[in-house]
Parts: sequence; C-alpha cells; structure tokens
Amino acid sequence: MTATELKAAVLATARAMNAERLNRGAAGNVSVRHGDGFLITPTGMAYDACAADDVVFVGLDGVPAGPRKPSSEWRFHRDIYARRTEAGAIVHAHSPFAVSLACMGCAIPPFHYMVARFGGTDVRCADYATFGSQALSDAVIAAMEERCACLMAHHGMVVFGRDLDHSLALAVELEALCEQYWRVLQLGSPRLLPDDEMARVLIAFEQYGKQDT
Repeated sequence: MTATELKAAVLATARAMNAERLNRGAAGNVSVRHGDGFLITPTGMAYDACAADDVVFVGLDGVPAGPRKPSSEWRFHRDIYARRTEAGAIVHAHSPFAVSLACMGCAIPPFHYMVARFGGTDVRCADYATFGSQALSDAVIAAMEERCACLMAHHGMVVFGRDLDHSLALAVELEALCEQYWRVLQLGSPRLLPDDEMARVLIAFEQYGKQDT
C-alpha cells in the first residue's frame, strides 16, 4: 500500500475502534509500520474530524514529519516497532473493561485458554507511568515481553498484530477477555488452567487461524 492508502487505513481503523466501543472521542491511538518508521493518528483530534493527511509519519528516530503532531503515546509505538519485528500495526485503547482491570493493577491469569491468544500464560499489566513518557514506554515494553498485548495500569490496553485488521481484531478479543474475567471476579476467585494445559494451548495457537494453501 502507498503512504496515502496506509494513512486512510489508519484512520479507518481508529474510527472502527470507536465503533467497537473500545474508545470514545479522541482517546487511544492507532499506528502502522511504514518504511523506516510508522504512521500514527494525530494528538488530540477526534477521528471523525480527521482527514487522512492528518495522520503523522514518525521515524524510528522519533522525528515526526508534516504539519500535525503525533499522538502523545508515539514513544511506545516507536519502541515496539524497534524491538518487535513481527509488529506490523498497533492499537492502543481506553476500553471499559480493560481500564477497570488496569486501574486495579490486575493481570489476566489463565482463567480461560484464550489468554494464550496474546502469546503467553497471562496478559500482564504494565506499571503505571505518566502518559506519553519514556517511562511508560519502558513499562509497556517490559510487560509485552514474549506477548503481543498488555494492560497499562490506570490507563488502558495496547496490542500489536501483523497488520491493522489483525491488531483491531486482537484489541476486540482482549476487551472481551477483560469483560469475561471481570465477570468471573464477581463470583469469586477463578479456577485457573494448569501450566501443562496452557503449554499445549500455546502450541496449538501457533497454527490458529492459518488456512492451508
């Protein structure tokens, strides 16, 4: 895809994120890898008011190009792309159930096998740091080690996937998992799947969603 097409796709994904009720207003952000950097939603602009040209290119050196300022969270996008070559796109959301758990500092343990969808036996909660800071990016990178998602204490969630569609789908799945875990907690302490079963599930997920050609 050309840069123009990718900018339009970033904006469409951000609008879809709101339509899925992962966000409201200008909260959260979306990016996609492009060239020696990435394209990311602008800071403080409602997605419905944005045009594709408002999407900002940021190099892996952290230098933006164009008339708009990038999302205040550009640092953890840059650091994910720099460290995780498999990351093609990133979605960050302030979705209700993810925020509810994150405000309690809750990681998601293996109460359900779909936890393995995000790369491990749990979904960690990154330590709190001020939004937009390098400290927050460092916390996110640590929480996402060997994972493609994490919660962010007193903040929200972040996921990456191979492309924009995949990343949005993972964000929707993570919010659903957060809701399910939140509901389970209303009943008491959940029963957790044992390590050996989660090991089997992780192996099975290596082929999950892949079609034979």
